[in-house]
Formats: sequence, C-alpha cells, structure tokens
Amino acid sequence: MTPTRTRTAAPYPLTWLYVPGDRPSVVTKALGSGADVVLIDLEDAVAPERKEYARSATAELLSEPPPVPVHVRVNALTGPLAEADLQAMSSLPGVSGLRLPKVTSPGDVVHVAERTAPAEGGALNLYALLESALGVERAFAVASAHPALHGVSLGESDLRADLGVRDDAGLDWARGRVVVAARAAGLAPPTQSVHPDIRDLDGLAASCARGRALGFLGRAAIHPRQLPVIERAYLPSPEEIVAAQEVVKAAATEHGALALPDGRFVDAAVVNDARRTLALADRLS
Repeated sequence: MTPTRTRTAAPYPLTWLYVPGDRPSVVTKALGSGADVVLIDLEDAVAPERKEYARSATAELLSEPPPVPVHVRVNALTGPLAEADLQAMSSLPGVSGLRLPKVTSPGDVVHVAERTAPAEGGALNLYALLESALGVERAFAVASAHPALHGVSLGESDLRADLGVRDDAGLDWARGRVVVAARAAGLAPPTQSVHPDIRDLDGLAASCARGRALGFLGRAAIHPRQLPVIERAYLPSPEEIVAAQEVVKAAATEHGALALPDGRFVDAAVVNDARRTLALADRLS
C-alpha cells in the first residue's frame, strides 16, 4: 500500500530502488520501501513482449505525483522504443527524472534534453548510464553535455561484458573515471551500480565500503532488503561527524585556508565536504 505521508526529496539521495515497469503492484510497494528514489525500469527488467504494457502502466501510475521521487529508465536511445518512451514519460507529473541507458556520446544527452524540454523552457532532470568502453572513454564529455544532465553512473553488468572483466577490481579504473568526470563537470558524486546478489548482504556492505572509498555516494538496489545496508554504508561514522563539525566551526570564524586545533590546514573543498557530511548526518537524527 502506498504510504499516506509524502517525503520530500533527500538533499543527498543514498538509496535508489529499481522496479520493473510492467509490475505496477511492485512499483506501488516500492514507493513505501523507504528508498530515497524509486527507479521504474522500462528497459532490461521488462521482457520484449511486455514493453508497451510497461510504458502504459507506468504512465497511468505516474499521472499524479507519487509520495517519493520517481525516475524512469527508458529503453536504449538507439532502439525503436525510446521515442515512444520519451513521449509518454516527459510530460507526466509523477516523473522527477529520466535515466538514459547505454549513453555513448554527448549527443545522446543533448537529443533527449531537447526532445523532453517543455514549451515554456527547462527540461527534465536527466541521468546518463555509461555501460560500454566508449561511454567510459567519453565520460567527461557526456557529464558536461547539457545543463539538464544531473548525474552520470556506470551500468556495470553491460560494462563487464564489454570489457571482458572477470574480477571486480577490473572495474576500479572505470569507476574512478566516472567519479572524476562527474565532479569535473560539477555534478554530484555518482551512485554505485547494483549488487546483483540480493542474498549477499555482507558482500554488498563490503562493496559499498569500497565504492565509498572511491568517491561514490549511495547506490542503486534491486530489492528492498538491500536498502538499509546501503544507507548504513554511506552514512558518516560518529568520528567523521565530529571531524566535520570541527572543520565547519573553524570555517565560521576564518577565511581562506583554515588551521584546525591539531595543526592541519584545510581549504574550501574540505569545508564543502564537511558540510555534506553533516547534511548526511541529519538522517541519523
């Protein structure tokens, strides 16, 4: 059942829950799962013969604003279904953003931004998924392609296949590349790709810790049981909160490079990171 309360968008979303668009009852449950953002999938999670039903069911469900932000992952932009997806989703009041799969060039983003911009100006928030070697190579060009783009992240399942990677560490370079590209383009840190084994919560926690160390912020999930593990992994520790409070306190009284009581000097980038840490810490209260 959809909750009666309405949650506002989290300033730093940590949990993004994928659900198949051809199962509206599952989507409805997902809206009450506690995820910061629900991702309705019209692409990989939907069988070819159910694509049109998934689109129409999603359009009906999102004809009114839902209680949490909802993004829709459309079908591949080079395929025959994307245009109908964009036409159906771009004007719905319940859609907060569009996820664009298999992006390989800035032109992909520009095309969708122009295609979905309303007559009065502006555009839907777009998020590009880089799922191939070519997409990763063009990560910064994609990330800076258009003001409507609000985020980039990896689609690691397809990327593994494209690269022939057999070990998880083989993706670390690509992960670092997308983190740097996002930040260089002035975007929020990217979210991690899904952990496909919904029973392996210990492995999920370890993978999240690794992702956080690489500069990711939050993660997509494919089952509600993964959400609390992801949130715990990405929330700051008590020690991190104390350190951030110290930095922000010093910034309130000094300008330029700051000298902390222990002798360390920090600059504006460190102060901004400390403020983000404290914003995330608010979720613990």
